Amino acid sequence: MNERTERTRRRSSQSATIRDVAARAGVSPMTVSRVINREATVKEETRALVEQAIAELNYAPNPAARSLAGSAPFRIGLLYDNPSTGYLSEFLVGALDESSRTGSQIVIEKCAEPELAGATLARLLKTGVDGLILPPPLCESQTVLAEVKAAGAAAVAVAPGMASSDMATIRIDNEAAAFELTQHLLSLGHKRFGFIKGHPNQTVSQQRMDGFMTALKAAGIPQEDVRVEQGYFTYRSGLEAAERLLNAKDRPTAVFAANDDMAAATAGLAHRLGLDVPGDVSIVGFDDTSIAANIWPALTTVHQPIAAMARAAVDLVLEEIRRHRDGTGEPRQLMHPHTLIVRDSAGPAPT
Repeated sequence: MNERTERTRRRSSQSATIRDVAARAGVSPMTVSRVINREATVKEETRALVEQAIAELNYAPNPAARSLAGSAPFRIGLLYDNPSTGYLSEFLVGALDESSRTGSQIVIEKCAEPELAGATLARLLKTGVDGLILPPPLCESQTVLAEVKAAGAAAVAVAPGMASSDMATIRIDNEAAAFELTQHLLSLGHKRFGFIKGHPNQTVSQQRMDGFMTALKAAGIPQEDVRVEQGYFTYRSGLEAAERLLNAKDRPTAVFAANDDMAAATAGLAHRLGLDVPGDVSIVGFDDTSIAANIWPALTTVHQPIAAMARAAVDLVLEEIRRHRDGTGEPRQLMHPHTLIVRDSAGPAPT
């Protein structure tokens, strides 16, 4: 594509109107408006056609135009407290990208202390937010969830361990993902394993270990032969756990860390101890955050589509806002697919 054609394409995409989207999708402008506003009355096949047309035309609703038309943009509160900067940055990029596309507004608030959730939520609600997004670990904080329920707010929990009967959720199958990653290590001939657990306040920590242990049991490796160390999803906790694993007399030949930050810390310690990765010890992580591809050697890991889940959370909370206002339907439970990403940090077991 030459520069002139590219400029023309950009001008075309920037000037796309709701009528252009309607023409491309073969529907009325009113139907496009309903899709943009996440109204539940639109058929799924029609919604898919409109969303495809929006993507092809690079159409973004104009918040100012919506306000003039009498439809002010929705305000979405995003509460966060995540020790992994890689996870948080990907989540925020996804949420902000989708809020721009949908013409909604994101209000970001830190909630580092669960006991202050009430005050934090009250502050957010006073700003006029219409709904809430709760990424981990707040998605499973009983204090936070109780405050959200008491406030009667529309909300979406992202990456909890389980579905919910009274709140919309978006998650992956952590146990199946960990099982698949462990099978990869087993296929490389490993028999001595170490595992670094995630924070005990998150259900996914246990689910990832359950998937790991189930795969080992199926391969005939006794659970008592596996060294398990507690981590907290932080680089520092991963480093401390790795020191116990890699300095042990019966050092494992493969270490599964429950997230990429802890896996990166394990790889860093291995280098400091003069161990070759993966020649002496294979190391794998979970999430596929930016650190996974940026350390040496790059991490074999499970890709959790964090940015895509954040984008879906914006869409789903808009749907929840309308569902709460209409008083109809049930909160949706979405399961996103995971992907095994094979890179250079895992190799054949040393002989």
